Amino acid sequence: MAAQIEGVFAKGLQEKIAKSKVLVVGAGGIGCEVLKNLVMSGFLNIEIIDLDTIDVSNLNRQFLFHKEHVGKSKANVARESALTFNPNANIKAYHDSISTSDYGVNFFQQFSLVLNALDNRAARNHVNRLCLTADIPLIESGTAGYNGQVELIKRGLTQCYECVPKAAQKSFPGCTIRNTPSEPIHCIVWAKHLFNQLFGEYNDDEEVSPDTADPEAGADVGKAALAKEANEKGNVDRVNTRAWAIQCKFDVKKVFNKLFVDDIQYLLSMANLWKNRQPPIPTQWDSLDEQECNENVAATDSVLRDQQVPSLAQSARMFASSIKVLKEDFKKLPEGDHLVWDKDYKHAMDFVAACANIRAHAFGITCKSRFEIKSMAGNIIPAIATTNAITAGFVVMLAFRVLKEEYDKCRSVYVRLRLNGRNQVFVPERTIVPPNPKCYVCTAKPEVVLRVDTKNVTVRELRDDILIKALNMISPDVVLDGTGTIVISSEEGETDRNCEKKLEQLNIVNGCVLKADDFVQNYELSITVLHKDPAREEALFDIVADPDSLKPKEAEDVIHDDTLPSTSVAENGSASSNKKTRFLANTDDDDTDVCILIENEEQACSSSVPFSNQAKPSTSRSGVEKRKYTGEPEEPASKKMKVTVQPDEDEDDVIIMDD
Repeated sequence: MAAQIEGVFAKGLQEKIAKSKVLVVGAGGIGCEVLKNLVMSGFLNIEIIDLDTIDVSNLNRQFLFHKEHVGKSKANVARESALTFNPNANIKAYHDSISTSDYGVNFFQQFSLVLNALDNRAARNHVNRLCLTADIPLIESGTAGYNGQVELIKRGLTQCYECVPKAAQKSFPGCTIRNTPSEPIHCIVWAKHLFNQLFGEYNDDEEVSPDTADPEAGADVGKAALAKEANEKGNVDRVNTRAWAIQCKFDVKKVFNKLFVDDIQYLLSMANLWKNRQPPIPTQWDSLDEQECNENVAATDSVLRDQQVPSLAQSARMFASSIKVLKEDFKKLPEGDHLVWDKDYKHAMDFVAACANIRAHAFGITCKSRFEIKSMAGNIIPAIATTNAITAGFVVMLAFRVLKEEYDKCRSVYVRLRLNGRNQVFVPERTIVPPNPKCYVCTAKPEVVLRVDTKNVTVRELRDDILIKALNMISPDVVLDGTGTIVISSEEGETDRNCEKKLEQLNIVNGCVLKADDFVQNYELSITVLHKDPAREEALFDIVADPDSLKPKEAEDVIHDDTLPSTSVAENGSASSNKKTRFLANTDDDDTDVCILIENEEQACSSSVPFSNQAKPSTSRSGVEKRKYTGEPEEPASKKMKVTVQPDEDEDDVIIMDD
């Protein structure tokens, strides 16, 4: 191995490379390149973990995999392929999820550093928290098309992955999705909701039937449709969509006509909706061209089919074949269980693509190819092999500096398609960005404010939607501060009786404080609850990481400068005299290089003032040793960030996604 020859690396670095133990999380586009670079650089002790299996679509950029590996574990095959570059390496592979309790703080503490090569935000957040607790340097990386980034995360020195809020996934009003779609994405979201209505986790907020509460529709909506013999047709009477589908045994013709005839006729009866819009056109199953439908069967598994925009009849055929398979998959599940939509499961993806295009056709919206719909439905930015390789190279180069403890040189690097104003394609940060003092993860005393409808949100929603999905906990315990009431327990069955209770039924009301603890992540969080009455189509909760942002604001900081021209007008109409003002702004040209990847870095936030000074009761279970960072709070960052968090599905952060 050339890297082990004297003189290739400095002697001290070469020894550290040979002795270090590295964890690679993710064996996808970046992960494969990172693993290859590590073994070629002389790293001998490597562990890699990935839950996924190899898909045909991975082969164009994940070069440790070949056609014969399709269906096998990414981690295991990556290990085997990497050993061909350096048989002397000791590589251990885990075909598993990093988010399980098997990989806790003790697991992370055995490594010299951790290299993230993940493709989803939830797993990144989890690894970030464990590395902070274990005090292990983490090198975070990601690509989005031709853009890439690499950054070091080290407790107390740099900002963590959650110091800066990531852009929330875009959402759309329910009445637009159900009643008046105007863009392909509206139809795609509707189709994903339909999948969950029929086969997935049922959610009343994702109902796909026409929305009679639409304010545009008027008070007497749907009378014409309701006057018809709706019950004989299946479900204009608004019965539960899944219950009706099961009752008719997922009959393709009945389900198709319900969705694309009955529901559309119901929408047409809401005349107010179509005064300024093109009305949709119902499509009967029997009106489809059977011969044209069959044209698509021969090309079912071809790549060419995915690139073509299907006809209406071809979409209908895809709808029929996918629903038959999904019906059988659903029947095999235990009672009460459900399917989970996966963009990489052919029949689930076919169902969404077909339904989205059929609905788009009905509403006069441009149809999309299956490939385009998959990208939009999965929030995917196509990966570029070259960007992955460049980014992985920066990862290992940064790893060298971490091993040499040259942290002052470990600046974030951004990969760009075009030259910036300083003729750079690889754009480094000018300085190390210190931790955000208001971060609800890496600060000494993490706290957030939860604005929530305490009268309608249940404890189950608090656990699943707020703590697990929005705040990225794995196994939370929650205690009502001051009373010691156990609201949520990670012990199976201990607090199941609370699940359907509204928050206010457990005295979780305006001004109270919840103490949340996740023993898997060794993470504790203080949550101040403020009640809110959400408007229609407004989220039932939102999370604010800076408590002071909800307090009355003082006058804006200004800089007085008599030399500046005035832009204000006095009462007499002339330019105001004496002191002129301009608001503080960050004009560093570096910001334009990183604005895509770091949001709101120009917005300042004020110092933290805790809402409660009460002692923090321990919510740990016996036998579980808590290891918490109790260092002093850091000095305020030179680049301050306004930190607010919006709930999002997981889904995925397109700025840093790999696949």
